[in-house]
Amino acid sequence: MKSSRLGEFEELLLLLVGILEEDAYAFRIAEEFEKQTSRSVSIGAVHSTLNRMGEKGFLKSEMGEPSATRGGRRKRIYYITAIGKKALENSRDLRVSLWSQYPAFASNKWSLG
Repeated sequence: MKSSRLGEFEELLLLLVGILEEDAYAFRIAEEFEKQTSRSVSIGAVHSTLNRMGEKGFLKSEMGEPSATRGGRRKRIYYITAIGKKALENSRDLRVSLWSQYPAFASNKWSLG
């Protein structure tokens, strides 16, 4: 495993893999990324990031069943590994810790929601 830290884009894609569950294949992940963030993304960026996270041990993948809507082609479905879940937890914990130290939010003057 190369690194246990997640970049922002990696973190978002990893979260989307968890959200999409059995529907977590590259095109669907890219589609959901754009929907959730209102930011465009290339399918190439999604593929390369998913591959990199696989190399880091955060994801595993397997080929799904052929689909008539895809002309009989199979989809590569991604799943979060235990290492990936731990990386997400670490990222979340760091962010929560930092947000709670930010005076404007720590005083409950502002709502995070």
